[in-house]
Amino acid sequence: MVGIAPMADDCGPSRGRRCIRGGRFDVYRVLHMAALSASRHNPVLDGSRGRLIAAGTLPAVALAVCTRKLLTTLDAMVRTSTPRDNSFHGA
Repeated sequence: MVGIAPMADDCGPSRGRRCIRGGRFDVYRVLHMAALSASRHNPVLDGSRGRLIAAGTLPAVALAVCTRKLLTTLDAMVRTSTPRDNSFHGA
């Protein structure tokens, strides 16, 4: 519903690049900016983003991966009613 799932644009033998589209743009915009900040200051997301970029992934794709990781983390926190745990993030 947020619009960060990769969509395939394939037709027959042609295989194109995946892109993210659809969903609620206002929610995506807020989550994208939060992931941008978190990928620079959160050691877990920063390490994931750094490993992806070092492996040759495009920076925008690495940020999309961080956005999805942040969303799943937030979803788990809401689902289990647990507050943020600083010890898990190395802070």
